[in-house]
Amino acid sequence: MTRIGVTGHRTIPAAALPAVRAGLRALLHGHGGEVQLEALTSLAAGADQLFADTALAHGVPVTAVIPGMDYEAHLGAPAVLDAYRRILRSCTDRVQLPFQPTHEEAYLAAGRWIVDHADHLVAVWDGRPARGLGGTGDVVEYARRSGVPVTVLWEPGVLRD
Repeated sequence: MTRIGVTGHRTIPAAALPAVRAGLRALLHGHGGEVQLEALTSLAAGADQLFADTALAHGVPVTAVIPGMDYEAHLGAPAVLDAYRRILRSCTDRVQLPFQPTHEEAYLAAGRWIVDHADHLVAVWDGRPARGLGGTGDVVEYARRSGVPVTVLWEPGVLRD
C-alpha cells in the first residue's frame, strides 16, 4: 500500500487549475493497478477537496484526517462545507486528531500527521512561504526535513491573490 498525502492552498487561481488537475490525475493514475494507493487529506477547500475527488474518481480510497478543532466552523462557505460532508461520506477511514489550542496549531498537527503517515506528499503550492502557522509551505518544509518525497503541482508564474 502506498499512501499519498496532500497539502495545498485553499484558493487555486483559475490559471493554475489545469496544471494541478492534470498533475493529480497523472499521479493517481500513474501507479496503474500494480500498486494499491490510499489518499490522505484533511478535506479543506481547494487542494484537499480537489485531491480527494480525483482520488475517488480513480477508485483510490480516501482517509480523512480531521484537525483537532471545531473544523466544520472554519471550513468557510456553505458550498465548501457541503463538499466536505459529501466527500467525508465517501471516505474509507476517518482519523480525528486531538484538540489543539488554536486552529493554526490544529492545521499544523494535521499536516504533520499526513506527512508522518505518507509515503509521498503532493503539494498544490505556489512555492511561497506559509501565510500562517500550518500553511502549505510549513507542511512542505516538514516533509522535506522528514525525508518524505514531495511533488509540487502548480503553473509556473501564477501567483495567488
